[in-house]
Amino acid sequence: MTTTDWITDIALLLVVFRQLREGRLDTKSYVIPLAIVAFVAHSYLNTVPTAGNDLVLIGTLVAIGAALGIAGGIYTRIRKVDTHLFIKAGAVSATLWVLGMGARMGFQLWVDHGGADNVARFSLAHQITTEDAWVAAFVLMALTEVVTRLGTIFLRARAVAREQSQPAVDGRRAAVTADRTV
Repeated sequence: MTTTDWITDIALLLVVFRQLREGRLDTKSYVIPLAIVAFVAHSYLNTVPTAGNDLVLIGTLVAIGAALGIAGGIYTRIRKVDTHLFIKAGAVSATLWVLGMGARMGFQLWVDHGGADNVARFSLAHQITTEDAWVAAFVLMALTEVVTRLGTIFLRARAVAREQSQPAVDGRRAAVTADRTV
């Protein structure tokens, strides 16, 4: 792993730790993780191989990334205070994030330190044609995890903002009933 690999992997891991403390949901909450994965995609995603079972590998890891991202977004607490939304990654959300990002980093370390032959045998047995398929699968997994997590948070934040800006139905009925009786 190069220094750049370490920096980007650690930066992706640290994104969630920033959210362990409750903070305001703002543009930075979306831009920072998207910028990091955009950099990773630009740096490492040169091609998306489609031969053999490359797309099966890529699709499987993208699906895992989507599941981790959606679950992470669901387990992120969102609340409204006055006109501002606040988010806090809970233990489950942080664990899922570290699991996804850490698995990629662990795989890369394993391949660099003796696992390459095992990956080559697995690839041959399962018709995965090139190393680029593995790179594409893991980069797209990370990208999907980030985008689906942020998308889930965005949709949930809109729902929280909408819910709390509308008066309760029972409260309106009680007010109307009180007005009629007076």
